[in-house]
Amino acid sequence: MAEVVLNEVVKTYGNIYAVNHVSLTVADGEFVALVGPSGCGKTTTLSLIAGLNEISGGEIHIDGRLVNDLDPKDRDIAMVFQNYALYPNKTVFKNLAFPLQMRKLSKSDIEAKVLSAARVLDITHLLERKPRELSGGQQQRVALGRALVRDPRVFLMDEPLSNLDAKLRVQMRTELKRFHQDLQATVVYVTHDQLEAVTMADKMAVMHGGFLQQYDSPKNVFDNPVNMFVASFVGSPAMSLVPLEAVSHGGAVALRSPEGWELPLSPRNSRKALGASTNKVVLGARHSTVKLHREEAPGSVPGVVYTVEPTGDITFVQVFLGDAIVIVSLDPSITVHPDQKVWIEFDQDKIHLFDGATEMALATA
Repeated sequence: MAEVVLNEVVKTYGNIYAVNHVSLTVADGEFVALVGPSGCGKTTTLSLIAGLNEISGGEIHIDGRLVNDLDPKDRDIAMVFQNYALYPNKTVFKNLAFPLQMRKLSKSDIEAKVLSAARVLDITHLLERKPRELSGGQQQRVALGRALVRDPRVFLMDEPLSNLDAKLRVQMRTELKRFHQDLQATVVYVTHDQLEAVTMADKMAVMHGGFLQQYDSPKNVFDNPVNMFVASFVGSPAMSLVPLEAVSHGGAVALRSPEGWELPLSPRNSRKALGASTNKVVLGARHSTVKLHREEAPGSVPGVVYTVEPTGDITFVQVFLGDAIVIVSLDPSITVHPDQKVWIEFDQDKIHLFDGATEMALATA
């Protein structure tokens, strides 16, 4: 397998930047997920690596070789698409064999490679079937197999699970993760589903508006988002964000809401808030770090229940704090009702603070 390096990569369409000076390194054998909302530039970035789009600026290296001007067939990559792109009139065996026939391999080499890939993906029993006789998950395995037989240096996958139903997606996530572990393959994987990225990837590249927002392990992206976009995108449910105003009382700092309540900050969080470019500070909290009280408690702030969403083992409650909504997860045995007045308690060791003007995470000075 091979290392993939993007250095200040740019793709423009007229005056529009689809990819805006993106730099990242995918290590040899690493699984990297490009994630973000529709139009963020992730699929365009993958197409640039593949050579399907012409690069406007910067450099792309695969295995130490500059590939900017190389055709896709010369980059030693294999792509897996969301629509499988199988030949409907060919058997599974012939679908797998086709790219090898194009490379003019011998009949014995083709058979050996096809059977080897089929064993890895557990599709040996499907080799004589046509694509229309296969389930969605089986077709996806065949598409993977067609990429695998080429023995590429890099696998590029563009939302390969998006056409599958929810149950099959979970199953195929497991299959893809095992595929990567067994082969130690270098994989660049595009998805709009951040849960896929969190469960499968070694690293996540979070993109928005053509820019690379954060590139790190899923755990670090989840635990330490660099800005409000990443905080609101990664996590299910997303992090709650509450716009507030920092006010000083002597040496202490509190966050004040437009409704007038104040949340005193710990010394560490006070130092963070004082580092903001203005007095506008946004408080961020994950649902699992927030406590809901039915009566006023020390350090809590008042809110009103908006919706209650039972999911079986967890109940998610959306609470209005002024105009902002905070999501709290509760044990199903705890009952609350819409429009009920409640009090919210934030864990000072687990809240996030963001600069309300720049939207960047505030660090301890």
